Amino acid sequence: MQGVDTVLNVLGSVCLLLWGVRMVRTGLTRAFGASLRRAIGACSRNRFTAFAGGIVLTGILQSSTATALLLASFAGRGLIPLSIALAVMLGANVGTTLTAQILSFNLGWISPLMIAVGVIAFLSNSSDRARHLGRVAIGLGLMLLSLHLLEAAAAPLKSAPAFVALMSGLQDEYVLAVVFAAAATWFIHSSLSTVLLVMSFASNGIIEPKLGLALVIGANIGGAIAPYFDQSTTDVDARRVPLGNLITRVMVGVALLPFLGPIHHWLTLVDAAPARLLVNFHTAFSLVAAIVFLPLNDPLAALCRRLVPARPQAEDPGQPRNLDPNVLDTPAEALACAMRETLNLGDRVADMLRQTMEALEHNDARAVKAIEAADNAVDSLYEAIKLYLVQTSRNELSEEDGRRYVEILTFTTNLEHVGDIIDKNLMELATKKIKNRYSFSAEGTAELRAFHGRVLENLRLALNVFTTRDITLARRLVAEKVAIREAEAQAADSHFARLRQGRPESIETSSIHMDVIRDLKRINGHLATAAYPILEAAGELAETRLRPTGPATQTAASH
Repeated sequence: MQGVDTVLNVLGSVCLLLWGVRMVRTGLTRAFGASLRRAIGACSRNRFTAFAGGIVLTGILQSSTATALLLASFAGRGLIPLSIALAVMLGANVGTTLTAQILSFNLGWISPLMIAVGVIAFLSNSSDRARHLGRVAIGLGLMLLSLHLLEAAAAPLKSAPAFVALMSGLQDEYVLAVVFAAAATWFIHSSLSTVLLVMSFASNGIIEPKLGLALVIGANIGGAIAPYFDQSTTDVDARRVPLGNLITRVMVGVALLPFLGPIHHWLTLVDAAPARLLVNFHTAFSLVAAIVFLPLNDPLAALCRRLVPARPQAEDPGQPRNLDPNVLDTPAEALACAMRETLNLGDRVADMLRQTMEALEHNDARAVKAIEAADNAVDSLYEAIKLYLVQTSRNELSEEDGRRYVEILTFTTNLEHVGDIIDKNLMELATKKIKNRYSFSAEGTAELRAFHGRVLENLRLALNVFTTRDITLARRLVAEKVAIREAEAQAADSHFARLRQGRPESIETSSIHMDVIRDLKRINGHLATAAYPILEAAGELAETRLRPTGPATQTAASH
């Protein structure tokens, strides 16, 4: 039972230490998160300011792992160059040793004071920042308390046969000790906690100093493994930062491992106390890495790019191709970019409309799924074009540019509506037809195919009108609206004639048939709007389609 109590006490002390580190990190992140992100950007002018910024940042966050993950996200979004991010990580590794240096001194008396101040600040303030700083104080107090408890809990391990046998087995197997400590550090995600635990064992005489040095090397390597695996499924740019950090730690660890004897001798000249000796080595490890690799940041970045090359990615149809952000200050160029992207959007919608008849005529479920996916891409392109136009409109537009701006925005909106009609309405009808295994009659299929072909041709015409702004083409597009209305009436008459004949296929697909015609007519109506601004600017658009009802009309009627 005594052995179980010892293990539980050590485990509880380590968990309390981890929790304290977490409270400090989350408290500072929530209190100063935006400021910390701005600080990273400010210190990224060169490798030396980046190195200094990494020291300060990790001294605040209490975790090089948290810094590595933060830098990985920045690099993944292209906000910081890889070589600068690696320089920040070299500083971060030094920064995390400063906390270990402070905690290696006997500061147990501060623990209750920090916890009391933190609890009072947390409970007595309504300000979020004050409460987060109170959380930081509580975390620091818990870290100090956990070290005091860990020292007391680890004392019985000195006489525990199983633990003594484990440590004896590692005593001359320094490579195995490095692997063991690296795995433990990866598991708990905190090199600081591992180093403090090893420091506690050394101060109790449980492990020899040389074994402690090997375990500290393992802790440094394990601290770099955790963020690398945490980023294993992310973008390659994000993975390169923790990879570079892991390379530096492994290379320094491998280089130092054969010289543990001389290193131990030199460190005893500085401070022979076991706990101080190990924490000084922890700091020296990161300083050596910084001295060696800070001048080699660019070759290290190149190595990371070679080891983690960019994967060839399939083209995302929802990503814009022509929206150049560098010409936003020149409205004429920006509107030309938006126009080209609108034509790309129109091609996507045309593909959707082309596949619509395939899904309806042949009950093709795969075509339905493809159209649903295509509509998502259409929605993404529409949002991108709209945002780009809004950014362009922040500049002063000429009268012509203002008119073109409205035309592009109106046409893209109508194209997006067409995509929605295809996806939400026509594909719902196709799904219903597939589910019930309906079939159109031969005559009904021919009618739908002809009507669909006419609307598809009008989509091509609308794109040409939008591109050329040709008045003749615009008049033709508007005239097609009248022709489509007449074609709808003819299709309805033919369909009702087949219903009167009692055609079974026509009866069971009657509602689907008429709804398809209606939706295709709605699509054509949205397409015809491309002609209105052009005809209105040319003075060729009538104000109303209603017949005049004035006296002149009545007189003409009496004759």
